[in-house]
Amino acid sequence: MNDTVITELRAAYDAQLRGVTPPGGSTRIETDGPLTRVVGWHRGFVTGPRDLGVDGNELDALIARQRDFYAARGEAVEWKTRGHDLPAGLTERLAAAGFVPEDSETVLIGQSADLAADPVLPEGVTLRRVTALADLRRIAAMESTVWGEDWGWLADDLAGRIESAPQDIVVLVAEAGDDVVCAAWLVFQEGADFGGLWGGSTLEEWRGRGIYRAMVAQRARIAAARGVPYLYVDASADSAPILIRLGLHAVTTTTPYVWTP
Repeated sequence: MNDTVITELRAAYDAQLRGVTPPGGSTRIETDGPLTRVVGWHRGFVTGPRDLGVDGNELDALIARQRDFYAARGEAVEWKTRGHDLPAGLTERLAAAGFVPEDSETVLIGQSADLAADPVLPEGVTLRRVTALADLRRIAAMESTVWGEDWGWLADDLAGRIESAPQDIVVLVAEAGDDVVCAAWLVFQEGADFGGLWGGSTLEEWRGRGIYRAMVAQRARIAAARGVPYLYVDASADSAPILIRLGLHAVTTTTPYVWTP
């Protein structure tokens, strides 16, 4: 994929994917100037356009308002930045306001038709779509094991999304017997040319067997069948090489800056 196409994909990403897909449940979406923020999620979330259109003292005040808003709620907040954001000093000003960067990820985009394939799973592993709360709790328990922290909030988050907009989310699990060994979901946004690849966590003892690739292939099939031309993902350092080999292309990076009470 040449540089011109990458530039076009990045521009489409900026135009279509800078907002927030409502998580559902008791959450709500608010705006503050150029920013969009989520309230009532497992932690606060803030995102904005590529160019915030403010700098200097005005930008510092905008940042402080978000921090103080969530501080009054006793909640942590993630400000999602991208590597090509403007103004160029945004991340330095976030750090000065007490926001701490977490691990950066690579934003990858690929064509769903090119990625679609019959999922190939190891013997004894099956793949299915789930919607029941009991299955979503099993996913949350698996994620808690993978990440070594409590992901119990995830079950309610996924359940809220399924209840509020079932046409916009597909949750998949890979199972070996009674165990969830991997889970991933595909999120659509009305009017967007992109489906989002989220999740994709695999239990350590099941990694390296092609389950993650199978999850990508199945979600690409679903997106292609729906007529959604592109898939995007915020990929970790572990996942990015796999996805690039599958045919996705890096368009920018994303780094969460988190303030915690």
